[in-house]
Amino acid sequence: MMKEPINIFVPGPIAASFIGDSIQRHSSKTNIGAHNIFLGQVRADVIEGKKVAAIEYTAHESMALKMMHEIRESAFATWPLTCMHVYHSLGTVAAGEISLFVFASSPHRQAATEACREIVERIKAELPVWGQEIFEDNTRRWKLPTSLG
Repeated sequence: MMKEPINIFVPGPIAASFIGDSIQRHSSKTNIGAHNIFLGQVRADVIEGKKVAAIEYTAHESMALKMMHEIRESAFATWPLTCMHVYHSLGTVAAGEISLFVFASSPHRQAATEACREIVERIKAELPVWGQEIFEDNTRRWKLPTSLG
C-alpha cells in the first residue's frame, strides 16, 4: 500500500520564521550531522524593459504531490538521509520573497548536499508547477524554464 503523499504546498511566500523553526525542530535529532538547505527566491528580473514584481504559482496539485512522493522515495533510496522536507509556494510571491524551501538532513554533509541538489533539480524539471510573472505595470507572462529565459 502506497503511503499518502505529503502536502508540500503553502499559500504565498515561505516565511523566514518558518524556515528557522524548521531548522530548530531538528536540534533534538542528534543522529543528524549535516543539513543542506536550498531557498528559492523570486528575482526582480527585467524582461523586455519591464521589472518583475512577483510570480503567481499554480500547480496540478495531485499530480505534483504524487511526483514529489516519487522524488522523495528515490532520494531516501539513494542517500542515507535522516529526513527531508520540501515546501513550495502557491499563489503570489513578491520579488525578494522565498517560494521554494528544500531541507535535506543526513549523518554526513556529502549525502545532505548531493541529495538537496538532486531534489531541487528534479523539482524544477519534473513537477507540474508553473509561474506567471507579474510585472510592475500589472502585465503578465508565463515564466520560461530557467534554461530558456
